Amino acid sequence: MAGLINSLLILFLVFQNSCLGFRSPLSVFKRYKDTTRSLSNECLGSNRPVISLGLSDFALDIRMPGVTPKQSDTYLCMSIPLLVDDEAYVVDFKPHASMDTVHHMLLFGCNEPSSTENYWDCDEGTCKDKSNILYAWARNAPPTRLPKGVGFRVGGETGSKYFVLQVHYGDISAFRDKHKDCSGVTLHLTHQKQPLIAGMYLMMSVNTVIPPGEKVVDADIACHYKRFPMHLFAYRVHTHRLGKVVSGYRVRNGQWTLIGRQSPQLPQAFYPVEHPVDVHFDDILAARCVFSGEGRTTETHIGGTANDEMCNFYIMYYMEAKHAVSYMTCTQNANPEMFRSIPQEANIPISVKSDMLKMTHGYREGSKNADESSLQQQPKREEEEVLDQDFHIEEVVDWPGFDLKLGQVSGLALDPENNLVIFHRGDHVWDENSFDSKFVYQQRGVGPIEQNTILVLNPSNAQLLHSMGKNLFYLPHGLSIDKNGNYWVTDVALHQVFKLGADDKEPLLILGMALQPGSDKNHFCQPTDVAVDPITGSIYVSDGYCNSRIVQFSPNGLYIKQWGEETSSDGARPGQFHIPHSLALIPDFSQLCVADRENGRIQCFRLETGEFIREIKHKSFGRELFAVSYVPVNGMPYPGETEPVQGFVMNFSTGEIIDTFSPVRKTFGMPHDVVASEDKTVFVGDVHTRTVWKFTSTEKMEHRSVKKAGIEVQEVKETIIETRQKNNPKSTEPLKKEEKQHLVQQASTGVSFVLITSLLIIPVVVLLAILVFIRWRKTTVYGADAEHKLDSSSGRILGRLRGKGGGGLNLGNFFASHKGYSRKGFDRLSTEGSDQEKDEDDGTDSEEEYSAPPPPPAPSSS
Repeated sequence: MAGLINSLLILFLVFQNSCLGFRSPLSVFKRYKDTTRSLSNECLGSNRPVISLGLSDFALDIRMPGVTPKQSDTYLCMSIPLLVDDEAYVVDFKPHASMDTVHHMLLFGCNEPSSTENYWDCDEGTCKDKSNILYAWARNAPPTRLPKGVGFRVGGETGSKYFVLQVHYGDISAFRDKHKDCSGVTLHLTHQKQPLIAGMYLMMSVNTVIPPGEKVVDADIACHYKRFPMHLFAYRVHTHRLGKVVSGYRVRNGQWTLIGRQSPQLPQAFYPVEHPVDVHFDDILAARCVFSGEGRTTETHIGGTANDEMCNFYIMYYMEAKHAVSYMTCTQNANPEMFRSIPQEANIPISVKSDMLKMTHGYREGSKNADESSLQQQPKREEEEVLDQDFHIEEVVDWPGFDLKLGQVSGLALDPENNLVIFHRGDHVWDENSFDSKFVYQQRGVGPIEQNTILVLNPSNAQLLHSMGKNLFYLPHGLSIDKNGNYWVTDVALHQVFKLGADDKEPLLILGMALQPGSDKNHFCQPTDVAVDPITGSIYVSDGYCNSRIVQFSPNGLYIKQWGEETSSDGARPGQFHIPHSLALIPDFSQLCVADRENGRIQCFRLETGEFIREIKHKSFGRELFAVSYVPVNGMPYPGETEPVQGFVMNFSTGEIIDTFSPVRKTFGMPHDVVASEDKTVFVGDVHTRTVWKFTSTEKMEHRSVKKAGIEVQEVKETIIETRQKNNPKSTEPLKKEEKQHLVQQASTGVSFVLITSLLIIPVVVLLAILVFIRWRKTTVYGADAEHKLDSSSGRILGRLRGKGGGGLNLGNFFASHKGYSRKGFDRLSTEGSDQEKDEDDGTDSEEEYSAPPPPPAPSSS
């Protein structure tokens, strides 16, 4: 094979996972001394991180250890252990930060921070395990108060062992004096059991695009609530500069109840819910952010930098301790039609005074220029550097497949005719209520998906060629197509693998037991993908979300072997998996590559034996890697993540990143699968946006029939090198471009000279004509006696043109001296606007009012 399909393309999603965490007590003060880090002397109070508040209460001071960010939009993280084994409860927060230095802060809880350093770049992640947002602050927010009897549960058997503080430094011009920052938050904790447990519900838009100049843009979020009752007591809104108002509601039986509404340009505190709101099973939580793109010249997308936007609505709630869930999220719009009846107040921006805008955005004189200068001096990041190469993938913006009406897109493949095949979930959605704790599907009563789940499209115009898969699946996941055109799919709800003929209504082969999760030879547990060896016909299944193994079967479905195990607590080793999520079979190398999702890496194994061969991992992949299919795409960023959601083109032989790509019309939400054709066309399926993107190469690379040890990937590597060589300084192409630019510059210079000369000549000609007219008129009226007056008048006008007059040239005065002209409206045309001149001119229209001496004779040319 040749072209892009010979480069390894990896689809992966950057998710910072949710979790909770803390530790505690006072008996551990001595232990804590041994682990206390040396902090800057400028960090007052940070040398006493644990402070006793009585027999059962204590405070934990979490501060940055004296940092100085080097560039704008820097995310820095630090961690601190709870250092207590007993269960504790966070009952109060006190922030220590200013918008002059900090854009926003997030506090996470987890069991294993991403680094053991005093602090680190959050590009490395916050936690190695799942993390939970406990607190958020921005814009000089006041402290958050929890109701009496309510606390965030930490420590103990289920609580986290570390707090991780993430600080986003937006504009670094405040650090010109190189001072050290010690922003952070102080927690008030207690060992007294709290009857009500607090949690955080985050509603977040992930795919909003704000067109430039657009006056009103709405971002809507809505999810069905499927848990025990919760009681809402505080809320917080968050956008960047374009946000006008954010509103959150509970919707029950069509009735909208306001949770909170606020301008995101005001201090972004957690504000109390004015009237108590409780949320029950099957209620809908809905939120709307209103943006304006006025003043922008390019599209604005959801992202982590100050020039991007965010649409977040945070809800603090409490539940009974026995039913408590610490963290929940909503990132979709489950019912767009319902927003037609949203209360009108959600569409009305909240006005903010200009001085408040300056305060909340940390405005300082010269900060913009300083920021631009610092950005220009920043070194390029890895993903930016690869964009300078000649090989580049771009979105095909006129591809109509973008507008397809799809469910959650879980799988993509190309059939032998190079048609695009889509596997989607119709009206079914995989959410937190789909499975119980034993991975048994909980929504069997709804029945299978009634729509056709497999669609075959013309890859050029997105015309539907064929469809099938109605009433067969519950939650589709993986899709691959063998050399004979058979479809191989997985269903995570059924825990099964299916082989389907392109024209068959019934499966040709079924592996696994329907709706029965397991880990033996006859069962799967949420299998994710299938790969079929085109030479031997062997079947490989990645299994899966609740197993950590690769299972091999014969072409007729007989079990052969399996390999893999769960990731150990001390780190991911070769052959260990944390959700093997996607497979790519590379027959030329006899290798099977696995997207090891939660470990953020690709592992490749020998087909015959399952022996580990290599690992591919890049920092720019982010925390999680979702799919591998000869192309990478990292997924929806969690709040605070700075890695962009984008695709990567890689050379399989070297692991080198050749290019990155991302959509231009919208942004990736949760890209779940990717497929590439031999003509370097790439398709990406997205679960959250229910979209299929099409990308193509902007550089048609030269292909050669070169064989080296039968490895076609090596041929692509050589072709890429040749492409670069053709663009070296000796090439004639840059010379032609340079010559063309020189000619354009010459032409531009000539045009500018002619234009300037013309503009200078015009007023001179006009003045000469005026003088001739005046001389003729005076001569006609007064005869020879007027000659002296004419000289004086001429001298006056020329004197003023030379800057010698007491005032400027005033066309109002000139035209007012002639009968039939009105002065009204002409005084503003005075070049100097002298009030004295206006008063004098108003008194008389005599030309003897001011007489300037005649201009001196021109100097001799000799």
